[in-house]
Amino acid sequence: MSPVLKAGRLLATCGFLAALTANNAFATGAIGDHVNDMSAHLGQYTEEVEWLVGKVDGIVDTYEKDGAKAAHPEALSEHWEAVDFHSAIETNYIPLYANIWQGLFGVREGIEQGKPVADVRAEQHKLNEALWQSLGAVKVAAQYQERGLLPKVEATSTDSPTETIDVIKQRLDRSLAKYAEQLSDEAIGIVQDTYLNLFEGIEGMLIEQDADLVEDLELDFNVTLQKAIQDGKSVDDVRSVIVAMQGKLDHAKALLKQAEQQRSDVF
Repeated sequence: MSPVLKAGRLLATCGFLAALTANNAFATGAIGDHVNDMSAHLGQYTEEVEWLVGKVDGIVDTYEKDGAKAAHPEALSEHWEAVDFHSAIETNYIPLYANIWQGLFGVREGIEQGKPVADVRAEQHKLNEALWQSLGAVKVAAQYQERGLLPKVEATSTDSPTETIDVIKQRLDRSLAKYAEQLSDEAIGIVQDTYLNLFEGIEGMLIEQDADLVEDLELDFNVTLQKAIQDGKSVDDVRSVIVAMQGKLDHAKALLKQAEQQRSDVF
């Protein structure tokens, strides 16, 4: 059975519709109209996944032949965010979206740290599985969407960007509290929801100010913090990750305030 069919069958039997409904109803940021007509774009999504798999393979091949510098592993996240499939899975099944980010980070980290090619290939395999599983998830979501079982994706946040950052920091504190209560699944759910419903909505504005900062926070949300929780790190260790994230968010808030002031001065 193909990875796509396996993913479709597994997700359909595990409360997938409930997860889709929860994620799909609330999304922010520039996502594109295609997410509300996924059936018409399934061919495109498939081509994009194939393209991504090929791009990753090319980077790893280059690493094997010519080393880390020639491989340019930093391009991995750029390739991922360049395709429409990125927002299709993001707005429909955020746990798999996080798995893709973790896979991208695993490959990039392996190359940048000079790990054996076999180790990097193992991370590449995990990433490929996550991509194909996600395509299966989107195909199932498209079927539900055609039946009118999914709400339309639309922006919901009315807070200013700086107010949104304050809410994000509060949500991270809440996630830590849930983790301290030994409610790891709830803690991860809060992190994923916060990323999708809040951070994504201000991401575009932040990229204009500091693209590297945005990339760091994306990795924090989708890899570092979730992995710390999943690995059962101590509460203090998880708190340290969150405190570091909140420091970056404070810097982001200052950048947004400065940009807003500059716009006010111009007009």
